Amino acid sequence: MKDRYDNSISTGSARARDAYVRGLDRFLGAELGVEEALSEAIAEDPDLALAHVTLGRYRQVMGDRAGAQAAMEAARGCGRELSPREAGQVAIFDMLIAGKTAAGYEAARAQLREFPRDVLTAQACLGALGLIGFSGRAGREAENLALAEELAPAYGADWWHQGLLAFAQLETGQLDRAEGNITASLAGNSRNAHAAHIRSHLFYERGETDAGYGFITAWRQGYDRRAQMHCHISWHIALWALERGDVDEMWRIIDRDVDPRQSSGPPINVVSDLAAVLYRAEMAGVEVPQARWQVIADYTAAHFPKPGLGFADMHGALSYAMAGRPEALDRIIQGAKGPAADLVRDLAEAFGALAAQDWERADHLLTRSLADHARIGGSRAQRDLIEFASLMVLLRLGRKREARRQLAMHRPRIALRNSLAGM
Repeated sequence: MKDRYDNSISTGSARARDAYVRGLDRFLGAELGVEEALSEAIAEDPDLALAHVTLGRYRQVMGDRAGAQAAMEAARGCGRELSPREAGQVAIFDMLIAGKTAAGYEAARAQLREFPRDVLTAQACLGALGLIGFSGRAGREAENLALAEELAPAYGADWWHQGLLAFAQLETGQLDRAEGNITASLAGNSRNAHAAHIRSHLFYERGETDAGYGFITAWRQGYDRRAQMHCHISWHIALWALERGDVDEMWRIIDRDVDPRQSSGPPINVVSDLAAVLYRAEMAGVEVPQARWQVIADYTAAHFPKPGLGFADMHGALSYAMAGRPEALDRIIQGAKGPAADLVRDLAEAFGALAAQDWERADHLLTRSLADHARIGGSRAQRDLIEFASLMVLLRLGRKREARRQLAMHRPRIALRNSLAGM
């Protein structure tokens, strides 16, 4: 038996193979029904280890740590002899789900050198929120592009890889090359939510607000709100509504699709999307009720109680600062961990200074963070939270010419009609 990438699968059941392939494709496209398809594969063949592994990875992405660990325990308990590729995949995700990311990434790169079409392993490495994206390393965007290009000959015209390659290209400024790949990706699978999301980023990077808003609003109409990317895609729509000056629509999107009481998105998306859009609204001159900050601060405390993931900690720090929770903010400042801990501390302190309207201190800390904020993880669009905060502080200090010069140097293409008051 073989999967869609021509990899051998240790099962004698065609029904199990088909359900596994369907579940894997749904995961790669962020479609609904991943868990159901993989559970069907496991029911047909309980010893199909890769179905358990893929289920573990999906649950990890969705923030279900206990469920991910249970899936990996089931994968380890499968009695069938595995091929070297399958055994390698089990070992890699065993490490990743146990939190051993450095060792897991090293093993993943070795796996991809031998089995470049081991797509689940490639998926874990690539993207703004993948192992490279969250590595905290300087130059990680170039590293992400290098791996995507290295894998390109093995994947050819595969819709999943074309989408991830496009994202890597647009995040390094190669917008025209990205457009060709994301167009091909959507042609290969028009319901691939990751590709629709990446196409939205291309619109954003080109400053094409109305075109981007029209595209993703229409595309999202057929996307189930329970699916993985619904919350984050809604964040894009809310930001474009803000830029278009439609504040009422922005609040409708937030309340219906981003607020944690309504959204079923992964916790990393809910924490980052809601905190970011609320502060982007404040920077645009929109009044944000304090109760809204309390909601996201409560959610952050429940889902990320201890510092450790820099991207979540940055947004958590913003939530705590704006909600007036100095003790929680200080826990992040004092407890920041990992290779981007220095950046987390600076940003957390900067957000505290912003909340206190200490513009001079905020300017000092944000300027230091601008040197290489890619290390915090996330996309350029997400890190515009930092860029815009720095610009806002310059405006508060009466340094408008400097703010305009900084914008021209850092983000010359993006649209800024209504997103930053006073600009």
